[in-house]
Order: sequence, then structure tokens, then C-alpha cells
Amino acid sequence: MKIYTLNDYCRETFGKKLYKLSLDGGFTCPNRDGTKGTRGCIFCSQSGSGDFAESGNDISSQIERAKQKVASKNKNGGYIAYFQSFTSTYAPVGKLRQLFYEVITRDDIDILSIATRPDCLPEETVELLGELNKIKPVWVELGLQTSKEESIKFIRRKYGNEEYERAVKNLHAVGIYVITHMIIGLPGETTEDMQNTLQFIIDNKSDGVKLQLLHILKDSDLYELWQKGEIPVLSKEEYTDILLKLLSMLPEKTAVHRLTGDGNKKTLAAPLWSGNKKDVLNFINKRISEHQIR
Repeated sequence: MKIYTLNDYCRETFGKKLYKLSLDGGFTCPNRDGTKGTRGCIFCSQSGSGDFAESGNDISSQIERAKQKVASKNKNGGYIAYFQSFTSTYAPVGKLRQLFYEVITRDDIDILSIATRPDCLPEETVELLGELNKIKPVWVELGLQTSKEESIKFIRRKYGNEEYERAVKNLHAVGIYVITHMIIGLPGETTEDMQNTLQFIIDNKSDGVKLQLLHILKDSDLYELWQKGEIPVLSKEEYTDILLKLLSMLPEKTAVHRLTGDGNKKTLAAPLWSGNKKDVLNFINKRISEHQIR
């Protein structure tokens, strides 16, 4: 049975397919600038998970370059302006207001999507996002990754589960659509641990989920541990088996924004099978069609 995908949600809500334009707002992260840490989360690349984002100081130029990348396949679709790199609310509210208003008021942008940390959403920032949400839909993507305490310490997340719970509650209070990122395959986690994380996400009523395979990237601290043989990685079959169990848990209208992930091939060390995104998605979708998800 077909799962409720991002495309399903967009066509149902906006009447068309939407394409993401990955942008870099010039932010850093409290887990990198010394506020909470200096090396970031253990799995994170040097680009702050923005490997496929545009770059440059002029955000309008970034948008135009990103549009060109999808121009050949965009047939009457719309655009999501996605601030992907680092922590995209980690700045004074005045800077955020100027940047996000410049983007959300463009005629060619349908949605403003912002990737951030739950501990970087102070009251004044949430108020700004609620204000922007009255102009056009605003999505906030929260990097939870796991709810298991041992894993939280291992990945150096530097915030507690209660901060995620508070962030989702505050964002929902101003009408913001919340997407939660979860990593499948963290070292030491069982399938039950991953199911517990997803149940935690469901219990907090996240509107969408991004299910992400653990990648070993050469420019991350995780790479050193992997080289020493301390970090196992999942096979395509193992990943898909876990994924099917997780998908079966989702409420009917919780949108799946990602089924896997494809790391930058220049820095991807493992698992190498994940580098062929088309092949991986075909494999996963075939398995989904063979199973009764709901």
C-alpha cells in the first residue's frame, strides 16, 4: 500500500508538485561556535548537512541557481525555499526577519522551510515564524535524530528531548508545520530503540518525518571511528527491513519527506550502496509495494 509522501501532501494541499531549493543563509551552529561545542554532531559534515545547498552572500542569486538545477524536470510545479545548512534560526531576530522576508515575499516561492535545532527557537524567533506563516506556509525541520539517551551523548547533540518537545509545542501554537529528522542505524541502537524514537516523534505530533540512513562522511568525526572498525553500517536489505517496520507505525496523514538519503559522493565513505539514490529508492518502493504498510 502506498505511503503518504511529500508529493502526496503537496498535491493535496497546494495542487501541484513542489521542488526544494537548498539554500545557505550564512549561519553557524551553537555546537560549533563554542557555545555548546566546537566540532558539531559526530555525523555532521563540514558544510553543516548542507552539502547540496547553494552558496554565496546574495540569496536571490542562490535561488536562481537552484531553480536552474531543477528547471528540466519542473513542469508547472512550485518551489520550497529550504534553508538547509547549519542551524538556520541561530541569529538575532533582526537578521532572520530581513533574510526570511526577502525570500517569502518572492512570487516564485510557495513555502519557506527552515532546518534548525530545537534549542535555537527562542520566543521572539517563534513569534517571527508565526508572523511569516501568515504570508505563506512556513515549515520548520528539527534535527532530533534519536530519543535514546546513550545515543544523544554519543552523537554530541547537546540538547535534551524536553527541548524538542517544547519546540514542537511552541511551533504548533503559531501554526507552523513541523518536520522531524531521524537517523536509522546509529551505533548501538536496536530496531526497538529506533521504533521508540519514532513513537516519541509521533507522540509529539510531528506533521512530517525525514527518515535518514546513517552515512559515514569523510569530513565528519564519525569517519575516524569507522576507519578503526568501531562503526558498523547497515546493508541495503537491513536498512529497508527496519524502514518497513517504522513506516507501519506512522499515522495515516504523517507525511514521509524522505525514505533514505544520499550523501555527497565526494565525501561518502560508507555505505557505498547509498550513493545510487535511484537504485535505492526503486528497491525500497518495490519492498513497500510487496508489504501491507497499513
